[in-house]
Amino acid sequence: MSAVYIMASRKHGPLYTGVTSDLVNRVAQHREGVIDGFTSRYDVKRLVWFERHNGIIEAIQREKSLKK
Repeated sequence: MSAVYIMASRKHGPLYTGVTSDLVNRVAQHREGVIDGFTSRYDVKRLVWFERHNGIIEAIQREKSLKK
């Protein structure tokens, strides 16, 4: 199962939208700060929304439509 997810740092703070095949581990990586870049720079650690998909291609398409 693949998932599209949105994480935030705080109310009205920056949002991060991503795709993963392992949501639990990916969220743990964000919370621990092991991923350099946007999420560690802006302290994005709260999972606020996710949506499951049957395939990664479908999930990537959904992520792109959300980012538009």
